[in-house]
Amino acid sequence: MTTASPAQLYATLVGAALAIVGILGFFYDSGFATGSGLTHDHAFGVLAVNGWHNVLHLLTGLLGLICARRAARAYALCLGLAYVAIATWGFLATTDGAGTLLDLVPVNAEDNVLHLILGLTGLAAGAATPPAVAVPRGSTA
Repeated sequence: MTTASPAQLYATLVGAALAIVGILGFFYDSGFATGSGLTHDHAFGVLAVNGWHNVLHLLTGLLGLICARRAARAYALCLGLAYVAIATWGFLATTDGAGTLLDLVPVNAEDNVLHLILGLTGLAAGAATPPAVAVPRGSTA
C-alpha cells in the first residue's frame, strides 16, 4: 500500500470540498445575472456566491477528483497558482467589502482570504510532491 502524496491529498480533499460547496451554493443563489444585474447571496452566511461562482467551484472540484490519482501535482500547482491570482485580483476588485470579477463572479474579503489559503496550500502541496519519474516501456519498476 502506498502513501498518498501531499498533492494527492490536496486534489482529493480540496476537490471534494469545492464540488460540495459548488453544489450547496446553488441552494443559496443559483442566478446567472451579469453586470449591474448581478445578484448574490452569502453561503454559510459568509461567502458571496451566485450561479457562476458555484459552477466554478463545482468544475474545479470535479477536476481535482479526476486528477487526484494521476495528475495531482499538476492540479495542485495549477489550481494553486490560479487561486493566488484570483485572490490577488479579488483583493484589488473589492471595495467596501464587496466586488465582482468580470462582472460575473461576486467576491468579498472572506472569499479572497479563502482563495488565497487554497492557492498557497495548493502551491505548497505541489512543491512538496516530487515530479513523477517516467518508467521506460518494458521495464519493471
